[in-house]
Amino acid sequence: MEQVGGGREAQLEHTGLRPGWTTGACATAATKAAYAALLTGDFPDPVTISLPRGRTPAFALTAEDRGDGWAQAAVTKDAGDDPDVTHGAIIRARVSHGDPGSGVTFRGGPGVGRVTLPGLPLAVGEPAINPVPRTLMRAALREVAGGEADPDVVVEISVDQGVEMARHTWNPRIGILDGLSILGTTGVVVPYSCAAWIDSIRRGIDVSEAMGLQHVAGCTGSTSERVVTELYDLPTPALLDMGDFVGAVLKYLRQHPRPRLTICGGFAKLSKLANGHLDLHSGRSQVDKAHLASLAEGAGAPADLVARLHEVNTGLEALTLCQEAGVPLGDQVAYAARQAALEVLEGAPVLVDVICIDRAGTVVGRTDPA
Repeated sequence: MEQVGGGREAQLEHTGLRPGWTTGACATAATKAAYAALLTGDFPDPVTISLPRGRTPAFALTAEDRGDGWAQAAVTKDAGDDPDVTHGAIIRARVSHGDPGSGVTFRGGPGVGRVTLPGLPLAVGEPAINPVPRTLMRAALREVAGGEADPDVVVEISVDQGVEMARHTWNPRIGILDGLSILGTTGVVVPYSCAAWIDSIRRGIDVSEAMGLQHVAGCTGSTSERVVTELYDLPTPALLDMGDFVGAVLKYLRQHPRPRLTICGGFAKLSKLANGHLDLHSGRSQVDKAHLASLAEGAGAPADLVARLHEVNTGLEALTLCQEAGVPLGDQVAYAARQAALEVLEGAPVLVDVICIDRAGTVVGRTDPA
């Protein structure tokens, strides 16, 4: 497996934990191999794909098959040392010719869920193949085709035992039924270790102090890192990849303060901080619809909208409804999150501002430093 580095992976190098690959990366590799076989009759094995940040991992094929007008390849997911329910899952891609001018059509086969409720980054009825994996697969198909336009193909992704695995995820609660989601924004699975990750956060703060950096940023992931970098032009050592552990950042800064802290993350995650949660992982804290409704009401939302917010499926849906009504729910969440952070800091000399973003990295809520 290719060695990975940078960001969260680099922070965890000293722990000895081995990164793995997302379902989206595995689906991309299987898709590329299947399409190559459809065009040439030969399956590349191993198959190399291109991921964000310049990574080019190679995947061995678990299975391959061809028929009249179609080819199918499979890759077994290696989640590294992460306790991922999908570790060892067999992800299959069947690629067939599509109608002229149709472009790339994605379908969900057995074991891939389908979207049944609003509030997700996919339309209701779509297979739960998230936008970034779709982009990666399209790029891989264009590479095989040797052109800049999407080829006319149908890509069907399936996951062996995906229905059973999905029962151990949050998918059923958010309206993704009958299987797993094909996920991933970077293609890399970072090993989940509370102690190692929190130690990395502390070391990052120590480094920023040693370098005399006046402004650090706690970011929940790569998109929030990008947003903060664009807004403040912070150097890499100032970016604290806190993941879900915002409490670890705040508690350590309480004892080792830096003059300024920016907290940047997805709207849904930061709504949990706004509600007093210091661990933002989906398995240990959840978006509180009633709390969002209360914040919206405080921002002037009419009674009918407040009632609807009690029934939303996701935080994203609540945000969208409020944006359509001109209610600044994003700002309200940011201000409440800042107040929660200040309470944890207990008067430490740290100015705090909060930035809420959506999945695309658009700022949807923001505070001044306080």
